[in-house]
Amino acid sequence: MTVQRADARRNYARILAVAEEEVAAHGADASLERIARVAGVGSATVRRHFPGRRALLQAVFSERIEALCARAEESAGAADARAALLDWLGALTAYAASARGMADALIQDGTDDPDHVNVCSARLTGAADPLLRHAVRAGAVAPGVTIADLITLVTGIALATEHHPDPAAEAHRLLGLTVEGVSPRR
Repeated sequence: MTVQRADARRNYARILAVAEEEVAAHGADASLERIARVAGVGSATVRRHFPGRRALLQAVFSERIEALCARAEESAGAADARAALLDWLGALTAYAASARGMADALIQDGTDDPDHVNVCSARLTGAADPLLRHAVRAGAVAPGVTIADLITLVTGIALATEHHPDPAAEAHRLLGLTVEGVSPRR
């Protein structure tokens, strides 16, 4: 295990704090050069800590992703599997619609590289899969639906509503329409 020098840890923390502000203000296309300048480091330092934009976005949203994972894990055995899954999807939609850039962090970019892993989506998929399987067993969701499908739907909704006057409200409205197609009430 490599131990990071104190100045490298400070640089990482400063870069991440500035990146969080810049992504909140400008979305996933926040300038890496501006992040470096505001953090008081060189662009090479930013790239040393975050080898690409996706790595930076994953770090920016890691706490939110972990909170969503914890919520999914807590709800996996709920008595009302449909309600538990819809509650989790609502939370995912709220985060993705309110945190500029998060939907971009969740996008499955379709790379042909078999070693490429979208860390944010992979973490959510692993945590929420038991929640979905419970809903499928309860007959609340069609058997062919996957967590990747649901994350893709929420990501699309968040991206489609990003410039709406009230993105969160519109995203929740569209999620409601989607849910009726994925898991209609009986």
